[in-house]
Amino acid sequence: MQLLNKLLNVTSLLLLFLSAHSYLVPSPKSPHSHSSTSLFGRAAAVRAQTKGKTDAAKTKIYGQFGKKIIMAVKDGGSASPEANKSLRDVISMAKKNNVPIDNINRAIKRASEASNSDGYQSSLFEVYAFGGCTFIINVLTDNPNRAAAEVKNAVNKSSKNKAKMAESGSVTYLYERKGKVVVESGVVGEEELMDIAIEAEVDDYEFVEEGDVDAEGEPVDVIYVEQGDLGLLRDKLKESGKEPKDAKLCYKPMAPVECTEEDFESNMSMVEVLEELEDVDCVEHNMSN
Repeated sequence: MQLLNKLLNVTSLLLLFLSAHSYLVPSPKSPHSHSSTSLFGRAAAVRAQTKGKTDAAKTKIYGQFGKKIIMAVKDGGSASPEANKSLRDVISMAKKNNVPIDNINRAIKRASEASNSDGYQSSLFEVYAFGGCTFIINVLTDNPNRAAAEVKNAVNKSSKNKAKMAESGSVTYLYERKGKVVVESGVVGEEELMDIAIEAEVDDYEFVEEGDVDAEGEPVDVIYVEQGDLGLLRDKLKESGKEPKDAKLCYKPMAPVECTEEDFESNMSMVEVLEELEDVDCVEHNMSN
């Protein structure tokens, strides 16, 4: 009897131990589980950490939308959202990104009062980065000479002269021009997106879950479409109550490059420095990790 009691006590202790440490045993994966696939998963994670550290990212995006509003007023010839569809679309996305209404109104007023010669223009710079990777730096500025000098200086300093500026066209041929629609993560599922795309008469699109991060460092889903379908999908999403956070043309790499951990860190440090520049709108790259 004593032996039996000892065996029962040992068994109870063993079961208690296994129960307390059950988290050490991985549970089988559900056949219906779905893992998001992001082209720039690691890079997006690093960007999220960087952007989440400070309110500077919010200030930057407020400024970016201010510039876009001014350009929309100039290009559309009107400061009235009712008469200027481009302005209406930019204001809508600005609100979706939590840009204060006072900032929006100030930008519209500034555009209305400025002379015809004032305004912003877009341009891009191409860079050979670390590990065979490349950057395309999109700039929106009212002073092209200042922007060019600051971008070149940032590339040289942040890379210790190991990255270099490329001639126009030397990098862009590695990318394809696409429309990029950004929506809050989880706002639209794949089946629902398919229905919306069909209604918008958009035949070809690519849906990347958590393919980027927003100004607050939160993951967002990305939909790539042909250039001519950008407005169609954006408008149909809006009609369906799935207001995009952003919709613009972008450079999407045709052959993403896997680089070493060291090169990755060096490249992301350079991206961080570049994105802090006032005139830089965004930095696109072809890193796959």
